[in-house]
Amino acid sequence: MPPDEESSPKQRRRRRRRRPVWLPFLLVLLRHRPMEITRCFCLSFFVFTVVLSHGFVSIHAFTGTYGINYGRIANNIPSPERVVTLLKVAKIKNVRIYDANHSVLNAFKGSGLELVVNIPNELMKNMSINEDSAMSWVKENVQSYLPDTHIRGIAVGNEVLGQSDQQLAEVLLGAVKNVYSVLDRLHLSDLIQVSTAHSEGVFANSFPPSACTFKEDVLQYMKPLLQIFSERGSPFFLNAYPFLAYKGDSDNIDLNYALFMPNPGIYDSKTNLHYDNMFDAQVDAGYAALEAAGFHKMEIVVSETGWASHGDADEAGATAQNARIYNYNLRKRLFKRKGTPRRPKIVMKAYVFALFNENQKTGPTSERNFGLFKADGSIAYDIGYTGLMPSSASSALISLKGISDPDQGL
Repeated sequence: MPPDEESSPKQRRRRRRRRPVWLPFLLVLLRHRPMEITRCFCLSFFVFTVVLSHGFVSIHAFTGTYGINYGRIANNIPSPERVVTLLKVAKIKNVRIYDANHSVLNAFKGSGLELVVNIPNELMKNMSINEDSAMSWVKENVQSYLPDTHIRGIAVGNEVLGQSDQQLAEVLLGAVKNVYSVLDRLHLSDLIQVSTAHSEGVFANSFPPSACTFKEDVLQYMKPLLQIFSERGSPFFLNAYPFLAYKGDSDNIDLNYALFMPNPGIYDSKTNLHYDNMFDAQVDAGYAALEAAGFHKMEIVVSETGWASHGDADEAGATAQNARIYNYNLRKRLFKRKGTPRRPKIVMKAYVFALFNENQKTGPTSERNFGLFKADGSIAYDIGYTGLMPSSASSALISLKGISDPDQGL
C-alpha cells in the first residue's frame, strides 16, 4: 500500500491476526498424528542441540573413560530392563552390544545410557553392495529409536580384518561407506559415530611397541578404511587383551606386568619409553602401526579388554583372583584420565569385556567366564560395584568401593 494510503488501525489489527497458511495443516496433523509430530520435534531439537555443541563435527560416542560390552550369548542372564538398572547402579554409562536387539533398545529408552549397536558380520556382504539394505537397517534399528534411546555409534562388523575370511575383508569398506552415506542422507552423521573393532591379529608384530606394523595382507584393506575414518574423525578401535598374550606365552611374560602390578617393566630403546604394564604397551603398538601407515593423528579407543576368571587346565592365568586384580587396576588406571607413554595427552578410553559370563559361547572355558557379573546379577568378584543380588563372593575379598566416583561419569 502506498504511504499516502495508510490503513486504519482496525485494518492493521486485522492483518496482524491473519494466520500463517501452514497453521491449519499443522493443527490437522496434531489432531490425527500427535505422536509422530512430537517425535519429529524432539529429534529435530536433539539434532539442533548436537549441532550447536559440535559444530557439525563427528560426535564422540564415549562419555568419560570407562565402558562395558554387553554380550548376550547366554540363556540365564537378567532381562534388558534389569540390566539397565544394574548399569545405572554401577554408574556405567557407555555400553556396546553386538547387534541391535529391539528388546535392548526399548529397555534403554529414557535411561540416559550411551549405546553403540553393531551390524553383525553376516549382514555386511549385502550391505556393501546394496545401500538400500543399509538404509533399511539404519532406519529400523537406529533412527526409529532416537532420541529416546541414546544410540551414539554403529560398529560395522567385529574383528573382520586379520582373520581367515578374505571375502568378509573385501566387503568391509563398502559396508562402512554405505552406512556413512545413509547417515548423511538421514542427517544423522553428526550424531552417530561409525567404527569397526580390530583384534591384534591385524598386526605383524607388537614387540617392542615402536616396531609394530600392520600385516601386509591386511594393509590393502586397512589403509582405505583408515582414510575414511580419518576424514570423518572416527577413532581406531582395538581389542586389547593382556590375558590372551599372557596365556599364549606365560613362560616369558611377567604376570605382574600383565596385571598392572609392580614389576620392572620393559624399555623401548627406539622411543626411550618405559612401560610398566602390557595394556599401555599394546595400545602404543597400535599407535606405532597407525603412524607407519601414515595416520599420525588418529586416536585409539579400546573396544574390548578383560580377563577370564576361569579357564581350562592349559589356560594360564585364568583365575578369579587375577580377573579381579586386572579389572580393578584397569578401572583405577582409566579413572586417572591419562594417556599412554607414546600419547600422553590423549586420554585412554576402554570398554571392558564383559558384563556377564555367557554360558552359551563356544570355544575354551575362558570364553564363557569374562563377566564382571554372574548370571543372577551378583558381582563375580569385587572391584567396587554393587550387583542386583547379594554376591556369593568370598568375604575375604577386599572391598574396593573407595575408587568409585559417581560424578566422574566412568
